[in-house]
Amino acid sequence: MRQAEIGRLLAANLLCALSIVLAAVLPAFFLDGFSVLGTHLTWLCVCSVCVATLNIILHLVLRPNQSPKRRSFAHKISRFLKCCIYFFMSCILFHAIIVLYGAPLIESVTETFLFAVLLSTFTTLQCLCLLGPNIQAWIRVFSKNGAMSIWESSLQITSMCSILGAWFGAFPIPLDWDRPWQVWPISCSLGATFGYMAGLIIAPLWIHWNRKQLTYKSR
Repeated sequence: MRQAEIGRLLAANLLCALSIVLAAVLPAFFLDGFSVLGTHLTWLCVCSVCVATLNIILHLVLRPNQSPKRRSFAHKISRFLKCCIYFFMSCILFHAIIVLYGAPLIESVTETFLFAVLLSTFTTLQCLCLLGPNIQAWIRVFSKNGAMSIWESSLQITSMCSILGAWFGAFPIPLDWDRPWQVWPISCSLGATFGYMAGLIIAPLWIHWNRKQLTYKSR
């Protein structure tokens, strides 16, 4: 395993983490009264757009999973449309799962859907960038010993950390603390965000630490 490839992964992950920090700070200079807690829905939109844009740009620049085959323009358009459909379906699926786990069904629909968009950005968008609209490849990557590159290992770690962060973020909501961040879905979205950022940092460190044991095989 090349050390340079791990360095590229670390740099890309740090840029993604930095985009989240900037999404929480920079809008305050342009939007009156902006804050992560006070205008949480606005922050959800800004954070999702920033992370999605940077992930797409990094994928186009670094090309971690570039296919040797040259694709036609029509194929690229078809692939792009499929990715858009998959992302939208992911948002709907996450929305349904969140409701099944206890989120309001009718009230706070906008809040729940934007939280689902954020989760899709942290998980599904990365899969689409790295693997494309290929469900079989997704299943392979998230199966035991299914990763075939350090980028896929990083995808596993960041996705799981994001979902676990969202799950742990739900614990304080029913507590009788009367804190502003207990309003739905602030604690869950912050938990997912911190989980995603933790995954971005943990992934390259874990891969570097276990680089001698990791042997990726083409399948």
